[in-house]
Amino acid sequence: MDNLTPTLLSAVEDELQRQAARLDQPHTRPFHEMLTYHMGWSGYGAGPEAAGKRVRPLMLLLTAAACGSDWRPALPAAAAVELVHNFSLVHDDVQDNSDKRRGRPTVWAEWGVPMAINVGDALFVMSNQAILDLSRAYPAGTVLKAAGILHDTCLDLTRGQFLDMSYEKRADLGVDDYWPMVAGKTAALLAACCRIGAALGGADEATEEAYRSFGHFLGLAFQVQDDILGIWGDEAVTGKSAASDLLEGKKSLPVLAGLGKKGEFARRWAEGPITPGEVEQVARQLASESAYEFAHEAARQMTDLALNSLRTADPQGEAGDALTALAQKLLSRTA
Repeated sequence: MDNLTPTLLSAVEDELQRQAARLDQPHTRPFHEMLTYHMGWSGYGAGPEAAGKRVRPLMLLLTAAACGSDWRPALPAAAAVELVHNFSLVHDDVQDNSDKRRGRPTVWAEWGVPMAINVGDALFVMSNQAILDLSRAYPAGTVLKAAGILHDTCLDLTRGQFLDMSYEKRADLGVDDYWPMVAGKTAALLAACCRIGAALGGADEATEEAYRSFGHFLGLAFQVQDDILGIWGDEAVTGKSAASDLLEGKKSLPVLAGLGKKGEFARRWAEGPITPGEVEQVARQLASESAYEFAHEAARQMTDLALNSLRTADPQGEAGDALTALAQKLLSRTA
């Protein structure tokens, strides 16, 4: 790891805790503890694994620094995008009925659905408060631009989540339906991180667009890789049950590619939920119908587009090197 990244991650954690402290008051301390639990700071299993990688705020700060600016004034924006990300995770866990996240019970599993919704709402509100803290170091026009990008992205997240949930019961979907959904759920926030970072870094419009495009295609590639790992990943590496996406009936890119073949996989899928005893056979059948190869090619194409956009942005200095290294790590992951 480079020398800059640990410094940035430590500063992000401090800023996130400062933002979350808005709830740390005598009458709402248990509420604050629910939030700190979700963020990985308290409770059973607290620590770096429970907190997650903080990729989004890291990308924002590295982008700002790679544009030649001091990353420190951008910390409130970095906190804002991470708070948005975590708001979406809390609500996703409720909507998906997921009782585990990063090896720990989810907020709703610990405190119930109504409390979890309130925790998600608090994270969302604090993200809006955090982005406005940029006014301490940036002119009003820059703060308004960053806030506008963040708010537009939040709406994109709800669009992506709507499509994801509405797809669950639809049998008429194809590969073309996949991209608008993941563009909202996964790519939108990564694109916003890079675009906000570039705006705070003083980039011109062309460079800002190149960074936005980089984040967008990085998000698409990341999600396709996740889909591949969710069916054919090494359980010992990914940390989740092999072929779990098949068990959950997820309309991932490989599944949609397989359904489009209208072969044996599509016939089995139409019969009803996949059982644990047949996941390996179904995964092999899906691969034999070229879905694995199709998804890998899509990931390669999105990866190429992301790296081409990053080269166009031309990130500079130690931060530029760190951003490029982070992108390459994310685009070649196995878990």
